[in-house]
Amino acid sequence: MKALSSLTLAGLTTAALAAFAAPAAAQAQGDSAFTLRIGAMSADGDATLKGSANTVDQSFSGSEDFDFGSSEVSPRVDGVWKISDRNRLIFDYFSYDKDNTQTIGQDVSFGGYSVPADSSVKLETKFQLASLIYDFAVIETENVSLGLELGAEWAKIDATVSGDAGELGSFRESVEEDGIAPVVGLRFTAIPGEHWMINVQGQYLDAEWGNFDYTGKIKRANAAVEYKFTPNFGVYAGYDWFDIDYNENYSSGDVTGRAGLELEFKGPVAGLTFAF
Repeated sequence: MKALSSLTLAGLTTAALAAFAAPAAAQAQGDSAFTLRIGAMSADGDATLKGSANTVDQSFSGSEDFDFGSSEVSPRVDGVWKISDRNRLIFDYFSYDKDNTQTIGQDVSFGGYSVPADSSVKLETKFQLASLIYDFAVIETENVSLGLELGAEWAKIDATVSGDAGELGSFRESVEEDGIAPVVGLRFTAIPGEHWMINVQGQYLDAEWGNFDYTGKIKRANAAVEYKFTPNFGVYAGYDWFDIDYNENYSSGDVTGRAGLELEFKGPVAGLTFAF
């Protein structure tokens, strides 16, 4: 009975807030010049260690999936400046910081180290992504907007692979890279009701376009549903997905090879919306 009462109270509170916001009508979604969304992502992270090594006598390659374990609550911020009906500037920032240790199931060569199966490996990863994008709406109506996006994206990855390889001793290899490159994307926005908004976005970056010291690609897709209580305040919830594919060639003495790290982050997002 107590749970039922709490649900009833929550429902009445939501209804009252919606009724209070009703006079604003569609203005709550469409007319704000600047919108700021502050929230968090419950990010489930996975990684794939991959590499190859070549010597005068032999060649070796392998990969190993790596699970970061439990989800990590990561900050996420984005803003939209609506310059005119068809022109927008979009900013966003995401950060992920987590480490985990597991035993790998097969041999992997990474950064000049040959890591044998059954080794205990610790992967420490910090990834940051920020972008500033110009969005032009090729379709813009009261209820639907479709935008093409072009801008710049900054990415930074700090990763350390370390552990104990038994008789071969311990090993440690670090990756610290950052850079800026052009990003292209597509946005779809729909306003199904007076206080509701649905937003879907996809983006793509190729590290070879910019000043990164490595080759790789960054892909991102997200969707969110937003409810405005008033023209200036609301809440949103949705889902975000990132895929980062890092690859770098190396050479040490008679050994040449390629080290790779593919990171995937996905999970629900939620936060507050402030519009001005």
